[in-house]
Amino acid sequence: LNCAAFDSFRFVIKGSVAGAAVYVAYDQGLLGSGTQGAEALKKAQAALPPAIQEWTSYIGWEVRTVQMNTLPPTPKFDFSPSDSWNKGVQTVMSALSVAPTRACEYTVEGWKYVKDLVK
Repeated sequence: LNCAAFDSFRFVIKGSVAGAAVYVAYDQGLLGSGTQGAEALKKAQAALPPAIQEWTSYIGWEVRTVQMNTLPPTPKFDFSPSDSWNKGVQTVMSALSVAPTRACEYTVEGWKYVKDLVK
């Protein structure tokens, strides 16, 4: 195989997978507001046990699940996407608000260090 052609093919495949992931996230409402994200999380929690049951029966683990009768319950998340998002935004804005001051402080310290080295 030509290496450049193989690299181009890999790039196209990776780009397609990334594009599909963004599309699915948008389609499911994960890129919307916090309430849309919470609704998507509830839908995922409701869909997970049937999907696991189907997958285990597909690969032949039916005997094990029949003996147990049920799968373990899905974990309950006490997680608020909107609170986490707001905390992240506040942290980033706080860091950006002190960035000019910190840049000046670090510049002054750097100049002092360089002057001390030159002496």
